[in-house]
Amino acid sequence: MNTELLEALNILEKEKDISKETLMDAIENSLLNACKSHFGKADNIKLIMDRESCDYRLFAEKTVVEEVEDKLEEISLEDAREIDSSYELGDIVQIPIESKSFGRIATQNAKNLILQKIREEERKVVYDQYFEKEKDIVTGIVQRYVGKNVSINLGKADAMLTENEQVKGEVFTPTERIKLYVVEVKNTTKGPKILVSRTHPELVKRLFESEVTEVKDGIVEIKSIAREAGSRTKIAVWSNDPDVDPVGACVGMNGARVNAIVNELRGEKIDIINWSDNPAILIENALSPAKVISVMADPDDKTASVIVPDYQLSLAIGKEGQNARLAARLTGYKIDIKSETQAIESGELPENYMDMTEGVFEEEYEEPYDESADEEIIEFEEFEEVEE
Repeated sequence: MNTELLEALNILEKEKDISKETLMDAIENSLLNACKSHFGKADNIKLIMDRESCDYRLFAEKTVVEEVEDKLEEISLEDAREIDSSYELGDIVQIPIESKSFGRIATQNAKNLILQKIREEERKVVYDQYFEKEKDIVTGIVQRYVGKNVSINLGKADAMLTENEQVKGEVFTPTERIKLYVVEVKNTTKGPKILVSRTHPELVKRLFESEVTEVKDGIVEIKSIAREAGSRTKIAVWSNDPDVDPVGACVGMNGARVNAIVNELRGEKIDIINWSDNPAILIENALSPAKVISVMADPDDKTASVIVPDYQLSLAIGKEGQNARLAARLTGYKIDIKSETQAIESGELPENYMDMTEGVFEEEYEEPYDESADEEIIEFEEFEEVEE
């Protein structure tokens, strides 16, 4: 038994996660290649390797002839009978070859062939490992900044977080652990190229799957996500179990679940709303925290006209139009938001509408809405304990 070779293969299989069979194939190919380098050709060279003990026999098959013309493939009858007196003309003689007899170049070529195969298998193992994680989240350790990009160590491979996939304003320090979304894994000659992102909307979805058991188990579904990375995200959720509140499940006890995600996203605000198959209800929910008077949705044109109280117009639109923009992305509808006054002027509401509804909406608020406090307003009623 070739104990040294067997032990070396076992260590490589354990450390590099490369199968012993693959390594043995590489050794067989390297020995045959060494024979070709040493003798000039290897058509008549045969190799027999015991996969259990790693013992191997290397020999050349030569034909017994009267007169030798090719020493590599032929042997004289006289020489053959010195090996075994029973040989006759036309018989095949197996001549053992000692690998120790190979020249330096042949030996070096064999070594390089084995090393090349090991490197190829290493790259393949790493590629397969991270290809399985494509469209999923991984935890990486920040190594260093390379220009405006960030080098991230994922364990067996490195990834580059490009400037376009970074959240504006985020600054990382070396050795910091961060969550990343694997956008794509490409197989290259230099190893797997892993594209990761901190801005992708699916990052939020995967974080909810990891934090919220009901989402992971499929009881609660995330129907739609709209995200402006680093600022605000809106997600619409639906429960397949009537006894499970989808919003409450995502928020968690005292906001524990959503807080963990907010912390991972470094303070990014998250609005969680109930999904509805009725587009009017969905749009109304999507515009939260603003109160809505009416929604007229056209499913064919994917457009909607929304009327809100005058003092809710700024909140419905949001800072720099963010709330309306995210609501439009979340629902897939082009949303036109008007105040009561604008709706009356355009004829969408009767002229005496203000008198008919006087005090109806204001009763819900102890104080009038202050536009300057827009960023301090809680996005959703259930978030009262989340963002203090």
